[in-house]
Amino acid sequence: MSAGQVARLVGVEPAARPYYRALADAVRRLIMDGQIPVRVRMPAERHLAETLKVSRTTVTSAYDLLRERGYLESRQGSGSWTALPDPATTADNPWLSTDGDGLIQLHAAAPPAPSALADAMAQAVADLPRYGMGNGYDPMGLPTLRERIAARYTVRGVATRPEQILVTAGAQHAVQLVLGLLVGAGDPVVVESPTYPHAIDVARHRGARIVPVGISHEGWQPDAVAGAMRQSGARLAYLMPDFQNPTGALMEDPVRVAVAGAARRADTLLLADESWSELVLDEVPHTSPLAAFDTDSRVISVGSASKLWWGGLRIGWIRATAGLARRLASFRASVDLASPVLEQLVVARLFDRLEETRAERRRTLRASRDALVAGLREHLPEWTYELPRGGGTLWVRLDRGGSTPLAEAAASHGVRLAPGPWFGLGGTLEGYLRLPFTQPPQVLADAIARVRAARDHGPLGPPRPSDSLIAMV
Repeated sequence: MSAGQVARLVGVEPAARPYYRALADAVRRLIMDGQIPVRVRMPAERHLAETLKVSRTTVTSAYDLLRERGYLESRQGSGSWTALPDPATTADNPWLSTDGDGLIQLHAAAPPAPSALADAMAQAVADLPRYGMGNGYDPMGLPTLRERIAARYTVRGVATRPEQILVTAGAQHAVQLVLGLLVGAGDPVVVESPTYPHAIDVARHRGARIVPVGISHEGWQPDAVAGAMRQSGARLAYLMPDFQNPTGALMEDPVRVAVAGAARRADTLLLADESWSELVLDEVPHTSPLAAFDTDSRVISVGSASKLWWGGLRIGWIRATAGLARRLASFRASVDLASPVLEQLVVARLFDRLEETRAERRRTLRASRDALVAGLREHLPEWTYELPRGGGTLWVRLDRGGSTPLAEAAASHGVRLAPGPWFGLGGTLEGYLRLPFTQPPQVLADAIARVRAARDHGPLGPPRPSDSLIAMV
């Protein structure tokens, strides 16, 4: 394509800031819309800069960003050609974005640190010298942390010994270890649809055959889950029974009993991701961990410090049989040797203040959930959703249009969104959008007003950062 053709198509306002990002976003939208075909040679940076009347550095930065996102491929001496990224591997994955891009980060369901964190860190630093005599590597995790995790499972209704706990670098690392050890190329793996996107990524990287089973706000249909496991011959099923991400659904005990029984009959392992289990916001029926209904050691549980406490700690865990926990610890040696000692000590201290943090999360997340719902009622009353009784996300059904173009438009209005297809397979769920309520209420109110403007008016140049855009961490 000539520089003139591209310049006419992108239509970037001269006042857009940063201009290179607006230019890259415009080119990406044109590729996704089919207005710039794939495998077409783009104009040279110098020619496009002259046509747009901007510096060559600006166009170079835009091309660099497109290459990073997977929408351009360049070869020395041959120029740059448009491409489509592989969603499982490309850096064009907004999960990787940081607050530094000046957008309200409404794509990530990650709460800020609780008030107890500072004290726990200070206590952990004081504890640290006692651990300095050793080499610092404990592939299973520090005994003091494993004891607290095991004790928490026991309180929740599943008798657990510390030997059954493996400490990991977050829940994602735990999922990766379990699938890496137990799932091979071509093995069927059942996943919910929608589900946690990074679990899909792990299964894809293992070469597994992914078998989706649909769920909704109302939760799981035991017959559908059982049928998916039986008909596929699934080696493993990945489920989120506690305030499922993104729907917020809670699996009640009779369904847990049915799912565990179906897995037993189908000879399927169950990987239960309990990352949100501690974040109960309203009165809910009592539920026991899925492992409480396990009669033959086929339920593997995954937990995390990220949602209750803070994602920056990067501490998670696996609960399994003692033998499987040791096998997983040996397997992790190909990736890393152990979790950081200081962070483990911090989480151990935080377990001593668990109920205090749960109460704080209930107050703050309820306030944020209320603000998000109020914003939707005011600005986007046509959108529908069920109010979750825990967790941190709304799963919203749009009244019209698709969530992917909406996310593109919202980025130009200062908000980064998580469109529905991120949480499904093969481009499904375009009519849905995940909205987390883990940001402060005032940020959410601002964000929803911007999303309404994006829906009604489409892409604009990115707004100047405001106080609400900066004070998000």
